[in-house]
Amino acid sequence: MTKKINNIVILGGGTAGWMTAAALSKLLNRSEINITLVESEEIPSVGVGEATIPQLQLFNALLGIDENEFVIETQATFKHGIMFKNWKQLDHDYIHPFGSIGIPLDGIDFYQYWLKLSKLGKAESLDNYAFNSVSAINKKMMRSINVPNSPLNDIAYAFHFDAGLYAKYLNKFSMKHGVNHIVSKVNKVNLIEDKDSAKNGFIRSIELMNDQTVEGDLFIDCSGFHGVLIEQALHTGYESWSHWLPCDRAVVMPTTSTEEAVPYTCSTAHTAGWQWKIPLQSRVGNGHVYSSRFMSDDEAKKILLENVTGEPLTEPRVIHFKTGVRRKQWNKNCVAIGLSSGFIEPLESTSIHLIQSSISRLMSLFPSTDFDKTDIDTFNRQSMAEQEAVRDFIIAHYKITERDDSAFWNYCRNMDVPSSVQKKIDLFKTNGRIFRENNELFHESSWVAVMVGQGLTSKHYHPLVDAMPVEEAQKRVEHIKHVIEQSVMKMPTHTEFIQKNCKAAS
Repeated sequence: MTKKINNIVILGGGTAGWMTAAALSKLLNRSEINITLVESEEIPSVGVGEATIPQLQLFNALLGIDENEFVIETQATFKHGIMFKNWKQLDHDYIHPFGSIGIPLDGIDFYQYWLKLSKLGKAESLDNYAFNSVSAINKKMMRSINVPNSPLNDIAYAFHFDAGLYAKYLNKFSMKHGVNHIVSKVNKVNLIEDKDSAKNGFIRSIELMNDQTVEGDLFIDCSGFHGVLIEQALHTGYESWSHWLPCDRAVVMPTTSTEEAVPYTCSTAHTAGWQWKIPLQSRVGNGHVYSSRFMSDDEAKKILLENVTGEPLTEPRVIHFKTGVRRKQWNKNCVAIGLSSGFIEPLESTSIHLIQSSISRLMSLFPSTDFDKTDIDTFNRQSMAEQEAVRDFIIAHYKITERDDSAFWNYCRNMDVPSSVQKKIDLFKTNGRIFRENNELFHESSWVAVMVGQGLTSKHYHPLVDAMPVEEAQKRVEHIKHVIEQSVMKMPTHTEFIQKNCKAAS
């Protein structure tokens, strides 16, 4: 008879640990399963303001969290997309918006008509045909309302928030749902040592500095870059992607708010990396991601300090990382979630989504104490595919550029990339085609926004576009632009929306 999991141990708090604890305590039968989260107060959180993608709404809804309450408790603002500055070339910017770009015309993707009209000089910037780009630039925000045939009927948005406050919020949520919370550092990880057992090498327990020993059936490693369980104890191995994504450090620092919070994340490319700006209600999160091969820590700090607004709230702090992925994110009876599973720089705000999707995948393949190899292999295969798809999208930002003003950008522009990235680039270069494969995270509209925004051009466009006369195509494209503009005009400003619905206490 299959034996059920009775004890789950989560090592590490922070966003990953408490998201995992909150989801498991909400979804599992708490009368049968004990959940214990162990964290150390001595290990600081990595984040300095967090940006997300829209899928976080689904996670919060799953937990039954009121969105306005979430925004208030985490000092959050809203986000329609990402503004990229200086990525194609200096003094150039574009937006990667959430949601769609235009609407299909006669069954053909909108961007194919845009490609043709743009070549003829009869279309404006692609940003002008994306509802989220226009609403971001105009600093507007609202939730969807029932207006047929209007972009207001389906508004995509995400959040900027304080990741530390979110962890505290989920801490309270989890404790109400019965999660045991222990504050202590790990002293030793005990493995099962029985060569005749199928569970030889599995984790039996963790010994803590407070002299407690915590036993478990399933261990979830949310210990961050340290990978205390998945790597230090189980020696799972790590696959580096630093040859494609050479940035390996970030200097981070929050500052005071000096201006109205905008509903988009700003990513500004510098000579050896890029800088994020994440506006919260209470402060601004700033960070400069860079490659230590091309820039010193002191130079990186100097660039950050010269390009922030407001007064620093802390001293600049340097974080070291190695872009890549754990060779197995589920090894024996241990599942790595969050930074312990791998790291892809936060250029497209995917960190929290990868936590969320790992939790969802674990629930779908939740084990018995038999720990079936087929389930584990499926988890690892899907996890790797998802990580690689996100990796490819980030690589494209670096590879597709016209910048030649520094050694870093020359390296990125000329580097060999994975065949999966090159195939997407080559496909777009011919007839402007993009195909989403294996349910990858980023849709065709995201790839179009980045490829066009970074300066990639196509020789041709979809031949069926020619079935529509140029004048008719131009008329319909202009109508879409007009509808977007009129819809955005009806929206309240981002600031007004927050003031009315979810203003946090000062």
